[in-house]
Amino acid sequence: MTLSQSLRTAFAALLALALATLVAGCGTTKDDLAGKTAEKLYADAKEDMDAGSYERAIKALERVEGLAAGTLLAQQAQLDVAYLYWRTAEKAQALSTIERFIKLNPSSPALDYALYLRGVINFNDDLGLLGNLAGQDLSERDQRAARDAYQAFRQLVDQFPTSKYSDDARLRMDYIVNSLAAYEVHVARYYLRRGAYVAAANRAQQAVTDFQQSPAAEEALYILVQSYDKLELTSLRDDADRVLRQNFPNSRYLAEGLAAGQKPWWKLW
Repeated sequence: MTLSQSLRTAFAALLALALATLVAGCGTTKDDLAGKTAEKLYADAKEDMDAGSYERAIKALERVEGLAAGTLLAQQAQLDVAYLYWRTAEKAQALSTIERFIKLNPSSPALDYALYLRGVINFNDDLGLLGNLAGQDLSERDQRAARDAYQAFRQLVDQFPTSKYSDDARLRMDYIVNSLAAYEVHVARYYLRRGAYVAAANRAQQAVTDFQQSPAAEEALYILVQSYDKLELTSLRDDADRVLRQNFPNSRYLAEGLAAGQKPWWKLW
């Protein structure tokens, strides 16, 4: 046998071994899922979760749901799947999973956690790179996710006031309320700067009416004063000015106008 023939024979043998190993590996993965009990699969999934192998864990947990249907273990697996989808930035799938859990398990002992997780998924809606660079906050984005988060947290604290998740939910609710107020003021400010004084007054009045205790109420009152002044509604202007000075006697807006506390979206420092 020549040297070239020997090399071809050796290469063919190595190729056959590699193919056999690949096939065996695929078969082992399938057998691992099919041949284990739900309890063993769940234990393996937890190890994968701890190791950061989230996609592998999701596959095992979905298998657990099927094997242990109707049990607390299946409920826990479903909650873990929702959590892992959230951790892997699959928000739509995370919400779909948690909504299905809440609908199918209204009396689950883990319902408080499910409501909390639904709130957190919406609360942590990702800003993305441009939002982070611009210093954009929750008040400058669409508020649907914030409102959905608030509703989930509200349901949690109403139904389970002593839940271990309720204290954190209340803190997040306070933040969301302030954010929603800031959003109304953000829109009112936009209208004021563009000369849409009626629209600015309406949004500012909405913020003052709905969020009286929010820090954003100060700027909302100032925008009301400015809008009514431009509209030559002197009586309303004076009323708004009086309320602003009574509640915020040291308001920076009285001295600095809209520049008080504002930073351009493009300013990074």
